[in-house]
Order: sequence, then C-alpha cells, then structure tokens
Amino acid sequence: MKDNELIVCRDVSLGYEGKSVLTDLDLTIAKGDYLCVVGDNGSGKSTLMRGLLGLIQPQSGTIEHAPALKHGAIGYLPQQTRAQRDFPATVLEVVLSGCLNRQGLHFFYTPAQRSEAMMNLGKLGILELKDACYRDLSGGQQQRVGIARALVVDPKIIFADEPTGNLDSITSKQVLYRMLQISKQMGTTFVMVTHEPELASCADRIITILDGKVQSDVVQDPATRERNREALFASLEGNMRIGGDSASGEVHQKTAAELASYAAPAAAAQQPEQPKP
Repeated sequence: MKDNELIVCRDVSLGYEGKSVLTDLDLTIAKGDYLCVVGDNGSGKSTLMRGLLGLIQPQSGTIEHAPALKHGAIGYLPQQTRAQRDFPATVLEVVLSGCLNRQGLHFFYTPAQRSEAMMNLGKLGILELKDACYRDLSGGQQQRVGIARALVVDPKIIFADEPTGNLDSITSKQVLYRMLQISKQMGTTFVMVTHEPELASCADRIITILDGKVQSDVVQDPATRERNREALFASLEGNMRIGGDSASGEVHQKTAAELASYAAPAAAAQQPEQPKP
C-alpha cells in the first residue's frame, strides 16, 4: 500500500449468505479523494459502502485499510431510516454515539470527544439544539446532526450513504456544499453513494456500478467539475445554511462562480455560522 492510499480493494467479491452482490472489484481510494459511487437501486452501491467500512467481510479477495483507519478515524453518514429519524435521544447524545468506545459491557466517551461534539454542533449552527429531542427536528436539522456525528471522530475519511435521499432539492445541495467545504478544509477524503447524477457530477471521481460490477471509474476534468459545481450551487443564491426555513437570515452574497469554489480561500472568507442566541 502506498503512502497516499487509504483503502485498496483487490479482486474483491462482496455479498450476503453466500450470494455475491459485487464481484471482481479492484478499487483504490487515495487521500483527498472526493469520490461518488452511482448506480441503479440494487446495483450494489450500499454493499460496496459496507465493505469499505468493514461492516461485511469479502467473500474473496482483500480489502486493505491504511494504519490510520485502523484506529477508528472513519466518519459515517448513513442513509436515514424511519427508526433513525425517530430515535428518542438528545441531539448531543446522537452526535456522541459516533465515538462511543466499548469497555466490557459499558460504552463511554472522553471529555475531549464531548468538547469536539459541542464544537461541531456550533460550526453547523445547531449548538442551541444540543438538549433537544432528535426526533423532533426537521429533516435538514437531522442531517446537520448527522454531519456533526460523522465529524466527531476527527475522521481521515467520511462515508456518506445517500445522505440527501430524504431531503428536498435545496436542502440536498446545502448538505453537499457543507460536506465538501468541511472535507476540503480538514483535508478529509469523502466517499458518497448517491443515485442523483447532478450531485455526483461535482465529484473529482465518479464510479458507476452496473449489475454487480464496476462499469466505469472516471476522474473528471477539473474544468468540467468546476462548471458542474457552479451550475449546482447557483440556485442556492448564497444561502448555504442547511435546513429550509431555518436558513433565513443566513444569505451570503456570493456569485455562482464563488459558490463553485467551495474550498479555501473562498470558503474561508464566508462569515462563520454562529449559534442562535
């Protein structure tokens, strides 16, 4: 494994109960990649995600993780189910669930991790909701909590499984913008599964899965990628605050071209979101 590589798959087959869903998978994810996995429902996108996360083991072949990832530096933003949306816990508890350590039958988190959770809630403009019941939040607010949860482990890589699947178009774009911005600022690798070609068109690299195999693995031309981002984010008209109505008052006067350049220095020049009084 090379120094710039985080995950390497060699001739991998993945599946369940002896049945293969993905076969002949050769894939390398490098540091700093922003990679989207696309494909029809049932094509194997989520199975690939679970394999890369280490939640299922290969039926054949090998999946190798860099040493940095073996210490838990992986953030995960799962596709929300109704059970997750109705989870009866506070916002802070949900965020801290992303970094729970196990000792015997007991789970715990460190004071430093609690501080990190609070800081991430503040960055996302929802610190004032830390004691609110998660299931009472709007969809956009719940996604902000999910992002804070993914970031609490100070990840080297973030996996997002259909993170915008239950959101309206504007909120979906706001979520993607924020994930790209945070990932770029932190130097974090970002891997997203999506069925939305418009969102995938903003990636550095697009992997298409068809009938359980990688059909294509395309590195986008930077100029094309930037045009796609400009077109996607133009409709936000500078409103980067996630969450529908809660976004009012957070409009920043940015041109479409400035929004496309989500990374520093343009993003660094943005006014930081502050918790509501």
